[in-house]
Amino acid sequence: MNINHMNLIEDIKADIKMRCESPNNFFGKGCYDHIESVARHAVELAKQYHADIEVCEIAGWLHDIASITDYALYESHHIHGAQMAEAILSTYDYPEVKIEKVKQCILNHRGSVIRNKMSIEEICVADADAISHYDNLPALFYLAYVMRKMDQNEGVHFVRNKLIRSYDKMSEKSKLYYKDKREQIYNLLG
Repeated sequence: MNINHMNLIEDIKADIKMRCESPNNFFGKGCYDHIESVARHAVELAKQYHADIEVCEIAGWLHDIASITDYALYESHHIHGAQMAEAILSTYDYPEVKIEKVKQCILNHRGSVIRNKMSIEEICVADADAISHYDNLPALFYLAYVMRKMDQNEGVHFVRNKLIRSYDKMSEKSKLYYKDKREQIYNLLG
């Protein structure tokens, strides 16, 4: 079976959008913006680092699939997400070698779970996940104020610390690449 890249990507986007809009999604509809941002940055970094763009884009779209599907999977969503990605990609007869690369990207995307990143694609997706938080401040404030019921000072502290931790976990090359974005957001937050 010939793989139609555009259908695969478009089908994955539609599936992720549906999962994000589900009333069962703990994170709310806004998490779609985060996932879209990760996929976009993963492609951008893949171009910069000469990585496999397709693998990075697919992993970007699928990196949080487990946690948006079932919040009970959140703590190990990287593991469940890799398994879910394999099941999805197998239905498209996606090449096994690329499925394994996507799975490794998903397994290693979390900054809070320290694992060795063995490929440039893994670095691209993990760094894209980290920098995406800078694109989605409303979602972070929603998480702080609505979902976690923080007061104003706690919420600002939570968001600022999340951004600092995210940036600190990126590769040195990506830190340089996104330095201006970081400074603009920090200036905005005061």
